[in-house]
Amino acid sequence: MSRVCIVCNKGQNSGNNVSHSHRKTRRTFKANVQKVKIVKEGKVETAYVCARCLKSDKVERA
Repeated sequence: MSRVCIVCNKGQNSGNNVSHSHRKTRRTFKANVQKVKIVKEGKVETAYVCARCLKSDKVERA
């Protein structure tokens, strides 16, 4: 299972590392997703949810 938020579909993003001499190499930005137990349709299941969705109470934790 990939580390993608089930609420907002936030996942890995890509960009550049930029050095002092302005040389660029590719890098990845990983989303701050946490593995939590949530209540979904009356059942408890574990899922990856990003920190912003947890903070704004978009999911009900079990």
